Amino acid sequence: MCGIVGILGTEAVAGDLVEALKRLEYRGYDSAGIATIEGGKLDRRRAEGKLKNLALRLSNQPLQGRTGIGHTRWATHGKPVERNAHPHMNDKVAVVHNGIIENFRELRGELTKKGYAFETETDTETVLHLVTDNLKQGLKPVEAAHKALSRLRGAYALGIIFAADDDLMIAARQGPPLAIGHGEGVTYLGSDAIALAPFTSKITYLEDGDWAVLRRSGAEIFDLAGKPITRPTIVSTASSLTVDKGGYRHFMLKEIHQQPEVISHTIANYLDLAAGTVEFPDLGIDLKTLSRVTISACGTASYAGLVGKYWLERYARLPVDIDVASEYRYREAPLPENGLALFISQSGETADTMAALRYCKDGGQRIAAIVNVRTSTMARESHVVLPTLAGPEIGVASTKAFTCQLSVLACFAIAAGKARGHIGPEKERELVQALTQVPRLMSDILRDEKPYEHLGHRLTKARDVLYLGRGISFPIALEGALKLKELSYIHAEGYAAGELKHGPIALIEEGVPVIVVAPHDELFEKTVSNMQEVAARGGDIIFVSDAEDGAAGCKVIEHLHLPKAHPFTHPLMASIPVQLISYHTAVQMGTDVDQPRNLAKSVTVE
Repeated sequence: MCGIVGILGTEAVAGDLVEALKRLEYRGYDSAGIATIEGGKLDRRRAEGKLKNLALRLSNQPLQGRTGIGHTRWATHGKPVERNAHPHMNDKVAVVHNGIIENFRELRGELTKKGYAFETETDTETVLHLVTDNLKQGLKPVEAAHKALSRLRGAYALGIIFAADDDLMIAARQGPPLAIGHGEGVTYLGSDAIALAPFTSKITYLEDGDWAVLRRSGAEIFDLAGKPITRPTIVSTASSLTVDKGGYRHFMLKEIHQQPEVISHTIANYLDLAAGTVEFPDLGIDLKTLSRVTISACGTASYAGLVGKYWLERYARLPVDIDVASEYRYREAPLPENGLALFISQSGETADTMAALRYCKDGGQRIAAIVNVRTSTMARESHVVLPTLAGPEIGVASTKAFTCQLSVLACFAIAAGKARGHIGPEKERELVQALTQVPRLMSDILRDEKPYEHLGHRLTKARDVLYLGRGISFPIALEGALKLKELSYIHAEGYAAGELKHGPIALIEEGVPVIVVAPHDELFEKTVSNMQEVAARGGDIIFVSDAEDGAAGCKVIEHLHLPKAHPFTHPLMASIPVQLISYHTAVQMGTDVDQPRNLAKSVTVE
């Protein structure tokens, strides 16, 4: 996750900007930079690699400006080189940005025709030129920024400063988090409260669609239409040594809301978003002749692997075996020649998964690991590491790590399909574009949690809850049931909807909640038939779907709407509702959401 900081100060801010960025290092980055205003002119320093490289550059070439912005960057568009590092700047404007501007190619083409020369491979430079173009048309800085924001589509957090006014900073949030810090005659901006902890404890969190005008005297916040709005200022308990909840009630809720941001960084690590192509790492094995993929994982990670099986078999025509790691090595599975074994873990320390990995490694398989901790045992013992850029996940019940695992698997499916000749250039661009839209669409789902709060209250009275899904939605039903069990301690089970008649329908009686994950795809009508069977027996149906109201053909007690999206990305979309259902049910029941009983974040014993 990229990190953003900004300071409207009373003395040189470069040192404080670097120190604030250091407190965001836990988010991960591959380059860093700062820009300040001095004497009506913008100046900046940037460096590849760690912040010590930036600090060294500043010691040799100091910046003295009292207003500045800083950034640590995970490469999204463009390689992790200094040319692409933030801030992006010209003689009028400097910009830092986190997220993905989906329509940057369209805007870039428009600006190129106007004579703007692009010096980087990034989507962020589009924002820089948009604001500059508005200034050249005679708009004042605040108006120029607001007009530019109205043109952007995607998930983003922005910090913008202007050479002509060193008492002005523009902030905007559409997805990735952004917080304003309030001091005495000083105003701050940060991706996370911990970046601002040494300076102030008074924090205002921007919400999706907010943009703000920051001055030393304070901040004004507006909606996208320009209407003034009020957000509460809280006293943060964050320290420079801890990851805080970021204004959320629990770490889990914060991590649910981080998903648009972390998925942006994860997919950008495997895709060339500008070209609309996949750029997957070399696995050291020929995907064209690969005989089989063996996937093994535990818990939530195993359900990510099951989604990956559907994707790989459908889009790459690649046979996939999947087992829970605790069972895999004990059945002494025969291992194929020219096989790839893929292991999935948030921590990279899961004992059962490590045992399965070593079994496959001893059996001559090529080993790849999808992990969130690059220094973990699993990463070290694998031939290839496929990182999920989720950042630290504090909540025991996995949320953002799960969807980042799905994101890596989706990119792998495209790469494998392309290599094996089942995905052509047009289909590749279609699927890459679909993944690019995921962060924005997830942000749309997260805007309104009231239906989930209402449903959570209702589910507290349930003794049993069933989850149903067909095809690629079946693993999401399994994950939904697991989450509800983990957090609320309500008995829940996930089933393939087509299996309903083969036993589980005996559990349906008046008032039993049945949560149906049913995207409007080629299997929708079959799932509807299963729903009608539930309704006929008095079950209470909760419908998670992008279908229109009434499409279920029977009574539903709640329709949790998914945005219209490419069928390829439905598992990512549907993950958010099942997470929110479990979270709000647990909150209503008063359980320990972040640390459920009997559970550990990393299971390091069998």
